Amino acid sequence: MQDRFNSENGFLTTLKRNRWPLILTFLSTLGIILFLYFFYGYATDIGPEQPIPFSHRVHAGVKNIQCQFCHPYVGRSKFPGIPPVEKCLYCHNYIIKKFPWIQKEHEYYNTKTPTPWVKVNYIPEFVFFNHQRHIKKKLACEECHGQVKTMDRLKENRFLMGFCVDCHRQKKANLGCWLACHN
Repeated sequence: MQDRFNSENGFLTTLKRNRWPLILTFLSTLGIILFLYFFYGYATDIGPEQPIPFSHRVHAGVKNIQCQFCHPYVGRSKFPGIPPVEKCLYCHNYIIKKFPWIQKEHEYYNTKTPTPWVKVNYIPEFVFFNHQRHIKKKLACEECHGQVKTMDRLKENRFLMGFCVDCHRQKKANLGCWLACHN
């Protein structure tokens, strides 16, 4: 048995003879694995692609447009409201109006079709969440939604009970199940 490994045509001799192709194969495989890990591990952190590539970084960050301007119902309703096409064109009838994505927005407007935005924030159906209560308490949008001013594409966010309970405990807010959330 020992002779097979050490003989002239043995396994160790074959390994030595083919070490550079084996090293290159190993490094290539390692490179592919690392590429897939970093590409799929971190790229999925940017959120779903939208029908119009809307950048919160540009609008809320660089241009400093307040959240309530585009989400008009957030202060008076349980739903923040997705901006209607007319809201986008309020500015973009004058600003970069010939840009291809703005032209796409005009197509939605001309055909009276709402922009099919992809939802990114989810709460369970049995939860009654009221933005209005939180706005009146002067909670900043960033406390729940993160630093959207730094994001081009918003990450999907599934709000779970633990997140809300931790915040309510920290702020000494109502923790009554039926009075706070489940009514």
